[in-house]
Amino acid sequence: MSREATLRSALEEHLDPIELRVTNESSQHNVPPNSETHFRVLVVSQRFESKNRLARHRAVHQAVGEELESGLHALAIDAWTPQEWEERAQPSQSPECRGGSAAEQ
Repeated sequence: MSREATLRSALEEHLDPIELRVTNESSQHNVPPNSETHFRVLVVSQRFESKNRLARHRAVHQAVGEELESGLHALAIDAWTPQEWEERAQPSQSPECRGGSAAEQ
């Protein structure tokens, strides 16, 4: 199973989202072709009601913890309540990668 599918499954299971988007942004970074190391997720869930941003991000990290420990390098998170989703309905965008890697330093 791809990392994208694994992330999607874990988030669906743990957070019961009403909207879920999992985007592989690896191609925007200095990684080999077809890598699955950099992702952005948009999760809209009732479970985020009355939770601050940090608590929401912790819930996402807890749901995908195994992936974070096994090669997932970066995870950008938009974690919203259904009301926030109705008001915004537009996820944020990741900045362009400036290149470089730890191996080059």
